[in-house]
Amino acid sequence: MRFKLAVKGDLVRAMKAEEKRIARAVTAGVDSVIGWAKLEYRAMVEPVLGRRIAKSIRGERYPEKQDSIKAAGEVFSRAPHIVEPWVTGAVIRSKEGHYLAIPTSAAPKKGVGGKRITPSNFPEHSYGKLRFVYRKGKPALLVVDEQRARKGKRGGFARASARARKTGTGLVTVPMFVLVPLARIPKKISLARIRSKAERRFPRQIRHNLETFPLEE
Repeated sequence: MRFKLAVKGDLVRAMKAEEKRIARAVTAGVDSVIGWAKLEYRAMVEPVLGRRIAKSIRGERYPEKQDSIKAAGEVFSRAPHIVEPWVTGAVIRSKEGHYLAIPTSAAPKKGVGGKRITPSNFPEHSYGKLRFVYRKGKPALLVVDEQRARKGKRGGFARASARARKTGTGLVTVPMFVLVPLARIPKKISLARIRSKAERRFPRQIRHNLETFPLEE
């Protein structure tokens, strides 16, 4: 007795269709996890550094325009120099090797030229000269004398008028900068936590895709 064994249909075609389905499942899984990780990353960044820096978080998938069993992706910030210190817990020191000047809430937000306020661009023409104050056992200060509190919603302080400076009425000295030898940035953004969750999420997402994606002929 003789009999034959043969595969019915086009085996090569069926295998190629299955390969395409797996490539779609893997690529869609990468896209899904990238989208999730990007939202998680932004949610960590925004309370620490604000919405503008949170929007710098981006995600990319490779290859970009086609499905692939080897698809991969990454989530990153376009402002790494701002985000990274909050990931690693950096120690910041003055470039000149002296003090770090940390603005107080009374200091103006912008200095001369519209740049971030520092002692070097402090608008002394509007507020008066900065004066160094040493405090034993406490951080030193840079203060401005002969200030008066502003009235109304604007609040804050402004240089007293010539008449007020002459009489001394209502004058106060206002700290503009706190001087410290270094500043420690706490770790408030945990990329390791996002990575760990993403590693668990990825295979589950691929398995789900394989169970739901149809086989294309």
